[in-house]
Amino acid sequence: MIRLLHTADWQIGKPFGGFDEERRAELRAARFASVSRMAALAAARGVAAVLVAGDAFDDNTVHDRDVNRVLDAMAAFSGPWIFLPGNHDAATTGSVWGRMRGLAQRRGLANVVVADEPEPIVTCEGRLAVLPAPLLRRHEGADLTQWFDHAETPSSAVRVGLAHGALENRLPEGADAGNPIAEARATTARLDYLALGDWHGFLGDIAPKTVYAGTPEPDRYPANEPGFVAIVEIDGPGEAPRIERVAVAHYIWAARSLRLDGEAGDVETLLAAFVEPGRTLLRLTLAGSLPLRERVRLEEILAHWRDRFFHLDIRDDDLFDEPDEDDLDRIDVSGFVRTAIETLRTKAADPTDPGREAARLAIRMAYVEHRRLTAGER
Repeated sequence: MIRLLHTADWQIGKPFGGFDEERRAELRAARFASVSRMAALAAARGVAAVLVAGDAFDDNTVHDRDVNRVLDAMAAFSGPWIFLPGNHDAATTGSVWGRMRGLAQRRGLANVVVADEPEPIVTCEGRLAVLPAPLLRRHEGADLTQWFDHAETPSSAVRVGLAHGALENRLPEGADAGNPIAEARATTARLDYLALGDWHGFLGDIAPKTVYAGTPEPDRYPANEPGFVAIVEIDGPGEAPRIERVAVAHYIWAARSLRLDGEAGDVETLLAAFVEPGRTLLRLTLAGSLPLRERVRLEEILAHWRDRFFHLDIRDDDLFDEPDEDDLDRIDVSGFVRTAIETLRTKAADPTDPGREAARLAIRMAYVEHRRLTAGER
């Protein structure tokens, strides 16, 4: 029996430009920490090799410091690490892979294998034959795994394909179809396992003996299932693989939608349900309508939870202020001011009025200001 750890899409060096400097640094650091966890897992589970199915690096311009940090993070596992160039880190002239080879050699690390040639890699004392399909440029129109079908490998070796791209006819509609891979490749090439990268969520058994491991550390609000690696056990050539999905992520990226009609309390309930907000990035989309007093309450709720979540991204373009009589009574004005507010309320309620949003904002500001002044009087 041979046991492997299959991973992909580390995206080391990803800039995370949509975040502030502090969060960018923490998200970047998490990617190195995920490599450390994978190395420790590989050692603990006694795997024969780690297969990295492309995009270990976010691009070919990553600094040597980042490459060295990756090599440091790999230290807990001394067996072979087999790296496939993907579309982000294609094996072009001057790519990161030449520098990684050089740094590994200088440090005396003989277990770093860069699979940048389409030829079999026989390792683990002849028990494992890896057939790689390295990308030599970002986009390929041809199926680079086709050569697997005719490749010769030792009869005693487990035969594993390693590729990065889109498995034809198997990914969800709308997925990137670049760098195509035939859906029956594991069968036509007589593979015992086909380790894939490029799709960032875990997809087990997407085709016979074929798995996408996904990214081990999420990097976006997912519709798929990132944050895992595959531990693969194969009893011998021709035997079916046993595939275990193992969670390794630190940060949790989540997306939720909530409709509010009159009360803001459901937001508190939703946010409080997250067990570890300090390592959660949440994109919360709100829709519906709230009276002004509940809109103020909502802002207070969000202010509290923003300090508890690692990141809280609120999308409320479809959440509208709908001031009611109680709101206007609480402003406690009369005369021409009350008449002006009533006029604003009429404008705010008219979807055809071009000044609708400005009217809503003016009413909310009047409400908040009056609330502030009356609080000061108390």
